[in-house]
Amino acid sequence: MATVETEFDQLQEALEQGGIEAALDQLAKYLRENKKHHELFEALKMKARYELGLPLTYQDAGDELDESIRTKLEDGLISACRDVGTALMREGAVREGWMYLRPVGDRAAAAAELANIEANQENLDQLVEVALHEGVDPKRGYALVLEHHGTCNAITTYESVVVRQSTAAQQAAAGLLVEHVHRDLLATVRADIAQQQGTVPAESTLKELVADRDWLFGEHSYHLDTTHLASTVRFSRTLEDEAQLRLALDLTAYGRRLSSQFQYKGDQPFEDIYPSHALYLGALLGEDVEAAIDYFRERAEALDPREHGGLPVEAYVQLLDRLGRYEPAIEALLGFVQKQPDAAAQAVPLMLELSQKTGNFDKLSAYCRGRGDVLGYATAALCSAAARA
Repeated sequence: MATVETEFDQLQEALEQGGIEAALDQLAKYLRENKKHHELFEALKMKARYELGLPLTYQDAGDELDESIRTKLEDGLISACRDVGTALMREGAVREGWMYLRPVGDRAAAAAELANIEANQENLDQLVEVALHEGVDPKRGYALVLEHHGTCNAITTYESVVVRQSTAAQQAAAGLLVEHVHRDLLATVRADIAQQQGTVPAESTLKELVADRDWLFGEHSYHLDTTHLASTVRFSRTLEDEAQLRLALDLTAYGRRLSSQFQYKGDQPFEDIYPSHALYLGALLGEDVEAAIDYFRERAEALDPREHGGLPVEAYVQLLDRLGRYEPAIEALLGFVQKQPDAAAQAVPLMLELSQKTGNFDKLSAYCRGRGDVLGYATAALCSAAARA
């Protein structure tokens, strides 16, 4: 009881000797030291309002503020959010800390705080929620799913959560999954060979290990859940890291040797999952580039978009884009929208991106003008002018 009375006395003394500002500082000091974070936020709000000459507490009638005062008040409230959110994070209160840090908008700072929190059974779900689902640190969040919930759950999470996030988040998650699956599969195949042959094999890749060992692949033989393998290979198309691309390509070498019952069908143009992905990934690594281009061009031209949607053209255009062949990619898009007019609007942003890479906006301008797209035409014209400038 004495301690509480002392705090009351200190607040009163600060008020009498230093006024309202000193009392607010004393209140904030007490709340911070005693880890009363939610109350601290209220104290910091009062201080922000007092410094601007506003009533200490918000009234139902509301504040009549000019723009400059409103901006300063918002800055003060954001600073209070940062202060309290950071303190809560450092106490291990992940979900509550993010509640305050979300309005701040500084995900990098929030991710840095998360990095200092070690995962355990009590906070695991909160870390995954904030890091992955809230997009604060998707790579860390996905790594936690993979480590603590396993490959199956990680694949489900990728398909339900990660695919809606940024390309960078997808690449980070896919890279982790490829490394994990390849590591497990390589270890299992090597162990199987060592047991069967009596010696540890010298080869270091799946492609080398399975090349001359047909006996590894009986009708019902596999070394890792084959649905996990197929999903991991599908996700690998988003990768850009060369080392991870090579691991993914290595996975296709194993997958192609599996029994026909494990050769699952994918969506066109990746219906034959392992051969088609081997072509695609290999081309990104500079292997059999022309063969890959020919294959995906043929698929894009032959498959009816009314039946197969836009993936065949999308895969072809993305391949050309990633190979630096921007002009053919634009031509492919133009050909696609002629066959599928409903997709015309969706093609413009990608066409704009490709035009920016070439520095030539003529085809985009002509296309937008031809379909009466004033905004698209203006965007192309303005981007062209900016590029020349």
